[in-house]
Amino acid sequence: MNATTVNVMFAVASAALTFACGDGGSRSSQKQDTTRAAAFAVSSQPLGPIPADDSLARPKSLRQIGVPIALSDSVVPKDNPQTPEKIALGEKLFFDGRLSANGTVACASCQQPQLAFTDGRQVAVGIDNRVGQRNSPTVLNALYNQMQFWDGRAATLEQQAGLPIVNPVEMGQPNLDSAVARIAAIPEYRATFIRVFARQPNPTDLVRAIASYERSQVSFDSPFDRYMAGDSSAISASAKRGWVLFRTRGRCNLCHAFADTTTGPARFTDDTFHNIGVLIVRHNVVPLARQAEQAIAKGDTIAIDQAAILTPMSALGRFLITRADSDIASFKTPDLRNVMVTAPYFHDGSAATLWDVMDHYNKGAGLRDPYLSTEIQPLALQERDIDDFVALMALTSPSYRELGAKELARQRQLSRTSRPQRDSARAFGPKPVQSKPPSR
Repeated sequence: MNATTVNVMFAVASAALTFACGDGGSRSSQKQDTTRAAAFAVSSQPLGPIPADDSLARPKSLRQIGVPIALSDSVVPKDNPQTPEKIALGEKLFFDGRLSANGTVACASCQQPQLAFTDGRQVAVGIDNRVGQRNSPTVLNALYNQMQFWDGRAATLEQQAGLPIVNPVEMGQPNLDSAVARIAAIPEYRATFIRVFARQPNPTDLVRAIASYERSQVSFDSPFDRYMAGDSSAISASAKRGWVLFRTRGRCNLCHAFADTTTGPARFTDDTFHNIGVLIVRHNVVPLARQAEQAIAKGDTIAIDQAAILTPMSALGRFLITRADSDIASFKTPDLRNVMVTAPYFHDGSAATLWDVMDHYNKGAGLRDPYLSTEIQPLALQERDIDDFVALMALTSPSYRELGAKELARQRQLSRTSRPQRDSARAFGPKPVQSKPPSR
């Protein structure tokens, strides 16, 4: 990405802030010094130390109830086969702050094993406490994703592994060569790369090692897996009711589909993108789309990555990649496994609890969203129905059983005093007439 593109993108970030007030109200107080201050907002909750590489970080066995073995083998690329030595190297790199520009941020800073490889924040925080625009998705079971990131801007885990390193908000390196130079200066790393790849450290092998480690994070064997394997006592009566609703009135299976039915539902995603009515910049995506087309060349992965993390253009979602109007504000359907321990939810972290998530879907969302997915409509779910849905999310792997129980109690307590997404009138009313997309 050339300097002109960078300057234009920062200018777009500044201008786009005038669209960031819900229904289009301007923020005249934010006219002060424009570009980089807008792009590099600083978190009031500083990033902590790099998490420990502990037992929760270890590679996982495929011998778990519910693991789709054939699929697990097929998703490993032929040019980057899994080996114990390569995975171990990737694990070491995943926790090494020396990959960042100032040594304070590692991959594990946003994908913490203790938090099911998320960070517990609404949106990610990176180098110098700079704030991004997207919630950190889990690495668990990312090997099965057909595309990576919320908008699918990376086709492989290898591509995904490299982009945060060179993003100014995340790890801040000017390029991968700079990160490799830091690693190559360490004799132990040089010897390990030669042993694993038969050559000195280089960008290609750096991301291959990290991707191999990420592919080792397979997480199944939940109570729901055991239920589907024949243990009728593995989940509660409430969860069983939620399972029925999931496939019927709840309409969840329309997007959280079952990609592998040979041994029961192994995954809960259709591996595609939908506009579900959740937007960082509401109702003003058309001006942002025009600006994106002017500022960012289609296919410029680095520019797209920076727009997605640095600027309000993040709200455009999949459109940044495809430039198709039907993809405006569309984001990837996440796998529901370990969802209880990966709060907050949605691409912008705007839902604090699973009750908030269900309230969002229950009301049909997107009253003035002309790009809303046709699958989104009022559900008319009663409160017990919503409780049953939450009970169904017994998809927590054994490693996070204790954390899952604590998180369920925390979310249940919070849901008793705070339900900002609830709108019973819309939930039990007819689907509103959807407006037509404006011409661009």
